[in-house]
Amino acid sequence: MSTMIAPPREAVRAADRVAAARRRVSMKETLAQTLTMAWRAVKKMRRNPEQFFDVALQPILFTAMFAFIFGGAIAGDVQSYLPLMIPGILAQTVLTTCMATGTQLREDMEKGVFDRFKSLPIARIAPLAGPMVADLLRYTTAATLTFGMGLVMGYRPGGGAGGVLAAILLSIITGWSLAWVFTWVGTIARSAQAVQGISMMIMFPLTFLSNAFVPVETLPGWLAAFVRINPVSHLVTAARDLANNALVSGEVAWTLLACLIVIAIFAPLSVRSYKRHM
Repeated sequence: MSTMIAPPREAVRAADRVAAARRRVSMKETLAQTLTMAWRAVKKMRRNPEQFFDVALQPILFTAMFAFIFGGAIAGDVQSYLPLMIPGILAQTVLTTCMATGTQLREDMEKGVFDRFKSLPIARIAPLAGPMVADLLRYTTAATLTFGMGLVMGYRPGGGAGGVLAAILLSIITGWSLAWVFTWVGTIARSAQAVQGISMMIMFPLTFLSNAFVPVETLPGWLAAFVRINPVSHLVTAARDLANNALVSGEVAWTLLACLIVIAIFAPLSVRSYKRHM
């Protein structure tokens, strides 16, 4: 007959503390796990090149279509309209591209991929932030093609290469921050189709009820008031100042502040909703 000797209470408590410490994910581990999830998303894009169809075709089609349809009516000719329109198309293209984040997230959740992620000892934000980091590639592609198409049509940005790169970077930052809104929508909606519908209801009014394609002075007073406080209008104005004049105006600060507010609100909401619904 053998006798089992219980470990001292102090040793049990110490072991519990060690186990609890091991369950916590450090900031360094969170970053590494996020980059791993980003690499997974990049490999998924490589195997599904149709994910680049929207970012490859939309900038070309929208730039040509808006320039030739509205150029004469708004600015008198296409060449005069391009400095007004190209930064607007840049903002619209990047922000529209980020809508796909929530749809793809919902599709992965429906396939059960995130059930496996939840069982892993990783940071809960990593499966959400990883694909968003990979989407930076899509935003960069869309922004580059927008300016490339503008140059083909005769657009000559007065801000030079530095101003153009700054406008692209600001648009990418804004698109990444706004993608957290659609990530949250992806965690609460019941289907990918619902995510797409809700996202369009959010994005298209914000994009078209802005100064992206028309001067604010030409709008009715009540509509102009909304356009002036629309965050997309701040982004468009900041992009115009950077690309056309190499000017870092106060609109850049307002845009970055709006990005921080969106991330501070919707990143925690996305993680909380993800943990609750999975």
